[in-house]
Amino acid sequence: MDFLGILSETFARSGFANLSWQQGVMLLISFVLLYCAIVKGFEPLLLLPIAFGMMLANLPDTGIMTDATEAATLAVKNASAALAADPTNPTLVSELAAAQSQLANVHWYDSGVLRIIHRGVKSSIFPCLIFMGVGAMTDFGPLLANPISLLLGAAAQLGIYIAFIFANAITVGGEHLFTAAQAASIGIIGGADGPTAIFVTSQLKPELLGPIAIAAYSYMALVPIIQPPIMKLLTTKKERAVVMEQLRPVSKLEKILFPIIVTIVVALLLPDAVPLVGMLMLGNIFRESGVVSRISNTAQNELMNIVTIFLGVTVGATATGEVFLTPQTLGIVALGLIAFAFGTAGGVLFGKIMYKVTGGKVNPLIGSAGVSAVPMAARVSQKVGQAENPGNFLLMHAMGPNVAGVIGSAVAAGVLLAIC
Repeated sequence: MDFLGILSETFARSGFANLSWQQGVMLLISFVLLYCAIVKGFEPLLLLPIAFGMMLANLPDTGIMTDATEAATLAVKNASAALAADPTNPTLVSELAAAQSQLANVHWYDSGVLRIIHRGVKSSIFPCLIFMGVGAMTDFGPLLANPISLLLGAAAQLGIYIAFIFANAITVGGEHLFTAAQAASIGIIGGADGPTAIFVTSQLKPELLGPIAIAAYSYMALVPIIQPPIMKLLTTKKERAVVMEQLRPVSKLEKILFPIIVTIVVALLLPDAVPLVGMLMLGNIFRESGVVSRISNTAQNELMNIVTIFLGVTVGATATGEVFLTPQTLGIVALGLIAFAFGTAGGVLFGKIMYKVTGGKVNPLIGSAGVSAVPMAARVSQKVGQAENPGNFLLMHAMGPNVAGVIGSAVAAGVLLAIC
């Protein structure tokens, strides 16, 4: 074989020959996200593993997200359906037996490494562990010191319900584009809470897990870009410059009783929300009890970091070009953005109501922190407020609605699971 023939054969066996345009587009998107994480610093703890996972999954022929059992399971399903239509056909009987034999010889551990890790996402183990870590890291003191923050957190869940109703109402040719379960999975993106979005979608529509998880985590990471224009549009300069009074001290007894009471109340009212809320409050009582500092530190640091790596990389790896670049997926991403925008707007508008009711004592900007992107949304409230008044420190005030939003999104998840 001459040199050109060898070169041609080598190229044909390489990934370059098998790179589709969809994979090329997703690689470019992953590069943009890597730039945003590394150069711009947009929530790199989330965006960096997501972007790198997206890049890995879209490199051709790596097999890193291959599901070894998926093809064999589908073959058995198709053969069974064919045999049911023609039970006496000996050829179909042989095909079913061959497909069943192949399935018996394929094991989950033959799958790609990221597909194996992804089982923690599909089973909702990772989202629940993330919630435990968030609980261990969260001080609910600002919420307890200013209980009205709970209303701001609830108002910021408006986007979830708006997107759910809107997605349910979309029809094409007289038929609904999305089922109720799909609409619920899309709506939960509005809470800007990746673990909650994964939990709801894995229960209702697992096939949408990839695009919904990508949308939810991307919007969480891009909070500093998406929220400020909405906040400035809905508030006046005078409202943004409001300086709020210092919060009252919160006793240790209040902080210990809070996770216990919340868990019991939520369990009695919305049992479907208990896996998330229960793990959130478990992590919080680790923190506030003061008697298990080693466990609390592990939940906050080592465990949280490990799960974040696994969750981020595998969520990013679900965004393959063939799945992601479809009209339905792009529609999901667009509806998710609408949901998030309405969530931010709902919090700010309720903040304006509180501003009026209290005679100008509440800065409406803290309402935007009611989406449950902790602590990113609270930081954005602080930054926008400080731009109007350099001496204004809204961070602790914004943390009240922010942590209330975590509870609110978990409760909203329970509502959607109950009605769908």
